[in-house]
Amino acid sequence: MNNSQKTSLTPTVLWLMAISSGLIIANNYYNQPLLSLIAREFNVSDNSVSMIAMLTQIGYAMGLLIIVPLGDLVRRKRLIMIDFGMILISLLGMAMSQSLHMLYVFSFLTGLTSVVPQLFVPMAASLAVPEKRTQSIGFVMSGLLIGILGSRILSGWIGNIWGWRSMFLIAVLLILILWFFIAWKLPEVLPEYKGTYRELMKSVLHYAKTEPALQAASLRGAFLFASFSAFWTSLVFHLEQAPFQAGSAVAGSFGLIGMLGALMAAFTAKLAKSISYFNLTVMLLLVFLLSWGILGAGGYTYIGLVLGVVILDVAMQALHIMNQSSIFSLHPQANNRLNTVYMTSYFIGGASGTYLAGLSWQHWHWNGVLLVGVGFGLLALFVHVLYQRIYIQSSAFTD
Repeated sequence: MNNSQKTSLTPTVLWLMAISSGLIIANNYYNQPLLSLIAREFNVSDNSVSMIAMLTQIGYAMGLLIIVPLGDLVRRKRLIMIDFGMILISLLGMAMSQSLHMLYVFSFLTGLTSVVPQLFVPMAASLAVPEKRTQSIGFVMSGLLIGILGSRILSGWIGNIWGWRSMFLIAVLLILILWFFIAWKLPEVLPEYKGTYRELMKSVLHYAKTEPALQAASLRGAFLFASFSAFWTSLVFHLEQAPFQAGSAVAGSFGLIGMLGALMAAFTAKLAKSISYFNLTVMLLLVFLLSWGILGAGGYTYIGLVLGVVILDVAMQALHIMNQSSIFSLHPQANNRLNTVYMTSYFIGGASGTYLAGLSWQHWHWNGVLLVGVGFGLLALFVHVLYQRIYIQSSAFTD
């Protein structure tokens, strides 16, 4: 019996994974409410500074591709502890950068190294009993989403009071504290894969080529996160314009509103028991598109933005959990590799949405962002319908 079978997923470990996921993933999002402050310090355009967010997401996608598969090959805890050291170097680099190009480099490295949450999610799926797999994934994902949205609140406020560099110095302190608790409490999980790293990466490619359900989840996730990222990257620029004339603190505060989406994790598993996977996903995709309709109709009022953000984040969180729950039922011994395919696609989509939103903002402002968001949302719905027969033929999606 391997170590992952012997070790149970205790409440303490599950909470540690959820909190850790939130604090680590936050590193990728501190920059978003701070972009306008950075642009002013270095005297660069909004489009140029938005590259910071895009490069962070590209770095994260690369980390998912080259680091996360190692979770199936080496000791999980040891890998996580080494990665923490790399995170600290990256965050210090962000805080000390003296040019926009230095920020580009350390933004990429921050994304590259902050992939530990994507080691925790399959770890939770492996350690949990089958009937609690979706619930455990949802719990860790709730911590992750709270980290994403909470990071915007914290960085918006910190940036407004002490400047954008202070946020990354605070992040260094948080990671140091977290590093101690991980070393103390996280159990070790021995790898099940016995091949080489090259063979491991070939198997990642094999799963990507041969698993239609994984392909469907990956494409759907990529398009959804592209749409989601288009909104959050552009929000700070939108709020600086009339009629809002607001700054980074207000933009960050929208993360508090979006935290309501994290609560959806607890309900997704319950809904999945009474509604088929395909139908529930269609419903959530339509809700996701509805949020963009609200942002279009009421995007120049606080009421419209608040309502749109709540619905956008609720739908996004629920769809993400549905995607991951489905792929982790395919090959439990290869959860890290399956997650690599899914999350790499996910963040390539996010980087694409960020880049296109930046370009669209330069030319058409809020209307351009709406076009990007709705367009990617419709592509996600198209992919889901295209792969409909998978859900009809496979019982994996009714678990």
